[in-house]
Amino acid sequence: MKGMANMMKQAQKLQAKMLKMQEELAEKTVESTSGGGMVKVVANGRQQVVSILIEKEVVDPEDVEMLQDLILAAVNDALVKSQEMVSTEMSKLTGGLNIPGLM
Repeated sequence: MKGMANMMKQAQKLQAKMLKMQEELAEKTVESTSGGGMVKVVANGRQQVVSILIEKEVVDPEDVEMLQDLILAAVNDALVKSQEMVSTEMSKLTGGLNIPGLM
């Protein structure tokens, strides 16, 4: 029984550390660009897009599809980078263990 109580304490400590890390990751951001920097997207550790910057030179009313593609590329890349950031931080916390439901 003593071993089980110890394991429960460790699980509670891990849970507290994870909650703190999630709060910290919400404040961390990653940045992605497309079109040679003409479109910039910033996402946080919650995989939320927090800003999009579009240089006016890339806005061409005759080629809206290109702008849409640039935005889509930058958003998707920013979200991938955000997921990678979270995965890296979680693996530091869990010591590389792949615990289902944590990532």
